[in-house]
Amino acid sequence: MNFQFDLIEDKVEFFEANNLKALQKKIETQIDENRAILLGVHSVSHQMHVNENGQTYFTAVVHFKKK
Repeated sequence: MNFQFDLIEDKVEFFEANNLKALQKKIETQIDENRAILLGVHSVSHQMHVNENGQTYFTAVVHFKKK
């Protein structure tokens, strides 16, 4: 019996939250989980949007790459 393991080399994840602190917590949690599968942060892109009611909305895209 032959087993073959393919390692993930690239992974892009999207995050969203109503405040910056919640967004940061979500990203940090995922960084720890991806570290277990040998992926590190390659780049982070983020945006903030303010709707017509003045509420803020934060999004981020994190690109993980094999270490």
